[in-house]
Amino acid sequence: MKNLVNEKINTASLPDENGYFGSYGGSFVPPELQSVMDEVTQAYEKISRDPEFIAQLRDLQEHYTGRPSPVFHAKNLSRAAGGAQIYLKREDLNHTGAHKINHCLGEALLAKRMGKKKVIAETGAGQHGVALATAAALLGLECDIYMGEVDVMKEAPNVSRMKILGARVIPVKSGTRTLKDAVDEAFKAYLKDPVTQIYCIGSVVGPHPFPMMVRDFQSVIGVEAKEQMQKMTGRLPDSIVACVGGGSNAMGIFSAFLDDRDVSLYGVEPAGMGLDTDQHAASITMGKPGILHGFKTILIQDENGQPLPVYSIASGLDYPGAGPQHCYLHDIKRVNYTTITDREAVEAFYALSRMEGIIPALESSHAVAYAVKLAQTMDKDKTILVNLSGRGDKDIDFVMANYPLVEYEPEEGSRNDYKEFLTHIHSRR
Repeated sequence: MKNLVNEKINTASLPDENGYFGSYGGSFVPPELQSVMDEVTQAYEKISRDPEFIAQLRDLQEHYTGRPSPVFHAKNLSRAAGGAQIYLKREDLNHTGAHKINHCLGEALLAKRMGKKKVIAETGAGQHGVALATAAALLGLECDIYMGEVDVMKEAPNVSRMKILGARVIPVKSGTRTLKDAVDEAFKAYLKDPVTQIYCIGSVVGPHPFPMMVRDFQSVIGVEAKEQMQKMTGRLPDSIVACVGGGSNAMGIFSAFLDDRDVSLYGVEPAGMGLDTDQHAASITMGKPGILHGFKTILIQDENGQPLPVYSIASGLDYPGAGPQHCYLHDIKRVNYTTITDREAVEAFYALSRMEGIIPALESSHAVAYAVKLAQTMDKDKTILVNLSGRGDKDIDFVMANYPLVEYEPEEGSRNDYKEFLTHIHSRR
């Protein structure tokens, strides 16, 4: 499939014609919905080769989203961590505050081309919901967003943004009342009317063609980052780090570097309260193959193959599976999948805020936390690129209410000492 931003993608042969990445992916949907999936696939294949569509998307990326998003050398954080130099791909600076706008514009444009009247979607942290509501407002589409009740309360600022933008926010009261349940309800709504509306999935998950389509729209991140790092440092980064729930931001940045074997890739899953508890969402790390939401993935499941409740402090990572291409990249050992706990993510949230003046989303904080750990194992002439997938405006009330940090004043000579900073956090709570 053609990259809609540049000439081609490294994974052009994946998925296969049936939507599989190795043994993952595919389309496990009712027969009446499969014909709709086939229609979406055909429409996407057509527009992905349409110069007019590509030109329209590029114009919106530049003049509406604000692409290219910059790469920033986080010198203070790098100095504090000690070791490799940490760079940030600033997807938090996109219009709507995250990477989600990249595929939402593409999906909304596709919906218009297909003559759809409404777009529907799930959202966890609210960033996908806000981005889709934004694209719908721009293009004159109706928009329904399904969101778990827990996340509605937790991510109140984004709920308000969606409503202001004209979307109908539908609280989901079933199950754990989080992201997985929101996906369930959105799929049910789609099944009731797949003719006049389209389900705009918020990550590289779901039945074919969505994992491929969302990856392609998100691949702009990696294409830009590759050129930017070469311009800034004269070479490719030694390592790339991104958080993984469903995995759209990670797939977006990884896609341009998959053939560059000297670049190590790290996908960071949420360990929540710890992998030795049931309060985590580390599906690739702790799960096994199973079927979820119309595709085969690595799934946290019970003995009957049913998805188990999962947990993360970051609502956007609170999902029991992962994108099928991530599962495939795990199996072939091209990407290293690792984990970060809630506590480590909150520490990184505060550290990046205090040391660089950048408040990251809790999702992105997982990647920042792992990058700091990784940097401490590497020489100072090495580089780590973090995909800072979103900003933390949506999380500030929740963090301050649940993880209050008293005023931190570093001691003389320890201003950029990350370990000293963490010592102050834990000793003064």
